Amino acid sequence: MRLPSRPAVIGATILLALTSCGTGTETGGGSVTLTIAANSISGGKNAETAAWIKQWVIPEFEKTHAHVKVLFQPSGVDDEQYKTRIALDLKSRRGADVIDLDGIWVGEFAQAGYIKPLSEVGGATVEQWEGWSQIPEAVQGLGVFDGKKYGLPQGTDGRVLFYNKTLFTKAGLPATWQPKSWQEIIDAGTRLKAAGVPVPIQINAGTAMGEATTMQGLLPLLAGAGSEIYTAGKWTGASQALKDALGFYRQIYGGSGLGDPKLQQEAKGRDKSFTQFAAGKIGILAESDYFWRSVVEPRAGVAPMKDRDQVVGYAKIPARQPGGGIHGQDFVSMSGGAVRVLNPNSKNPELAWDLLAFMHSAPATKAQLSGQARISSRTDVNDELLTADPMLKFVADEVLPITAYRPGLAVYPQVSAALQEATAAVVSGRSPDEAATAYQAKLEGIVGGPANIGG
Repeated sequence: MRLPSRPAVIGATILLALTSCGTGTETGGGSVTLTIAANSISGGKNAETAAWIKQWVIPEFEKTHAHVKVLFQPSGVDDEQYKTRIALDLKSRRGADVIDLDGIWVGEFAQAGYIKPLSEVGGATVEQWEGWSQIPEAVQGLGVFDGKKYGLPQGTDGRVLFYNKTLFTKAGLPATWQPKSWQEIIDAGTRLKAAGVPVPIQINAGTAMGEATTMQGLLPLLAGAGSEIYTAGKWTGASQALKDALGFYRQIYGGSGLGDPKLQQEAKGRDKSFTQFAAGKIGILAESDYFWRSVVEPRAGVAPMKDRDQVVGYAKIPARQPGGGIHGQDFVSMSGGAVRVLNPNSKNPELAWDLLAFMHSAPATKAQLSGQARISSRTDVNDELLTADPMLKFVADEVLPITAYRPGLAVYPQVSAALQEATAAVVSGRSPDEAATAYQAKLEGIVGGPANIGG
């Protein structure tokens, strides 16, 4: 079902210069020029990606395509400004042949008609690409809208439960812990509280934590209750699944002492939760693998833990009860990331697909990672490069196959904000039913009435 509204950034006239045209023009001597656009620039934003494109992708692709000249169209601007620029290019039937997009924009651009499914642009060879067999179906979902593949996923991530093994031992809990239900999380939190742990459980809530509340907290819980925020053309309203998710927040923050309500309302509450976990004051914390590789990383983390590898455990997020998650899953997760799409206006769409596929090949993916321990979209690359980091390999092997993604639609940020307000209401003392009812009313105003909302 088409939603009644589109973003102002796409639907309105915006006074901003168009980027240069690069839609696969033919040059003298029968050669072809292809262009890559990304919000990356040497010496600035995402400089490593810019270097990879210029120093590896372009020369390596041109080696095997002697008649093709590849140009790079860099940007180093705010994400929304980049999004606007690309939207204007595509609306004007201009722009690069291969384009980087945030995965959260895919549905919005597809609904606006600015991008088309890969097979419609690149031709029959798209579905024959070897890479599909190396990208888990759940990960492919980052570039899928309405069941059609619009983009190839770049790197991604996964949400898990981190826990402090030292505190678990103090509470008489196992060092290797994998809860199988929400109740088992609550039970572990109760044991941690009895052992004197200041904050047994930290699940992001409220509006101060912004999208971290939605992605690290509400959406994984909703998936664990068997529902996604958007499915079959409808948004999830005050459903039983949403009430169950809000009810879990209530168990933690409604006077049980299992979580810290004040922390959820602080302007830098998420940063404070990182520091508290590193200091051994939080027992269980829901976060993405970013927490492992950039927050508690022993040498350069935001809140480094020298003993991270010995002290920090990690577990999959369980469904409310076994088999109760989306698709009948026992465990769930949420992921984010970027994709690359084809410009439907490319003058050489099949060659543009060849370039896109090449950029997502195993050799190209390994070259982009440059030895860094980061999760790629490809299983074969992860198997090779993540052996030295068991946590990231755990996410690649165990979490990515069961993950889900936010809907890439224009109104999602408003829906997300309404979800954050619902969790804030519960933390502040309102009942899950009251919070869900208030959310439903806001949702109707956002998405155009109850006809666009499911149960």
